[in-house]
Amino acid sequence: MTIADLGQSLTALFFTMVAVLIIFKGIRMVPQGYNWTVERFGKYTRTLNPGLHLLVPFIDAVGQKLNMMEQVLDVDPQEIISSDNAQVMTDAVCFFQIQDAAKAAYEINDLERAMQTLVMTNIRAVLGSMELDEMLSNRERINGNLLAKVDDATDPWGVKVTRIEIKDIAPPQDLVTAMARQMKAEREKRAQILEAEGEREAAIKIAEGQKQSEILKAEGQLEAAKREAEARERLAEAEAKATQMVSEAIQNGDSRAVNYFIAQKYIDALGKLAASDNNKVMMIPLEASSVIGSVAGISELVKEMSDKT
Repeated sequence: MTIADLGQSLTALFFTMVAVLIIFKGIRMVPQGYNWTVERFGKYTRTLNPGLHLLVPFIDAVGQKLNMMEQVLDVDPQEIISSDNAQVMTDAVCFFQIQDAAKAAYEINDLERAMQTLVMTNIRAVLGSMELDEMLSNRERINGNLLAKVDDATDPWGVKVTRIEIKDIAPPQDLVTAMARQMKAEREKRAQILEAEGEREAAIKIAEGQKQSEILKAEGQLEAAKREAEARERLAEAEAKATQMVSEAIQNGDSRAVNYFIAQKYIDALGKLAASDNNKVMMIPLEASSVIGSVAGISELVKEMSDKT
């Protein structure tokens, strides 16, 4: 092989290597979950999606390689003063996803640092307008307000904020101790109120029971009085009827009627004598048997008068 042939071979090899380098220089493979921007002479032209792409060597160049997956941004802790002058320490976490690679690459410089600063500023604005008790008890509302504000601010950057979570709101230790004492006092107060209400309910129930008992007792006494009055009324009617019958018998000349009145007076006198506290021994005359017999004979008189009527 002559020197000329060797030179030609080296030249062909050189051009072959340059061609291969140019081909490899123009081939780009974008991995899944990423978007690459393409710049021609330093100006953005298009965005490369995941897959194999061809570029014009030495004219087109890859600008920025952007992660299109949802990302987590840990926001640094910061001190915040509430509207009632309570100083608290808070930190948060932000979840975001790039929607437009070109905007994220060329509308903002240092996207993560800008996102963190934006979230911290809005946390101070939202929490600083709230009182401490409201701040501690409305975590969901705080997250919602932060999400709305930050997502609206990042829209020109082609970024979608999906979630913002306040991880912790920590008041100073002396304030925590005071809150614990306040909570204990409120619980004791609530327990005393419940105990007083229970005693009042018990007293009311006892009073209602006594009232119901008195009502039932009065109703029973009323019913007994009514029945006693009815019995007396019937007894009076019977006595009046017997008196009427005896009077009619006397008018007809029946001597048994006269004996009835005498026997009745005699028996009443004996009953009063027997009921006397000073009476120790009671002597009954022999005529009492005949008097009592006259009383027994009045039943025949009443029967005869009933048969006539």
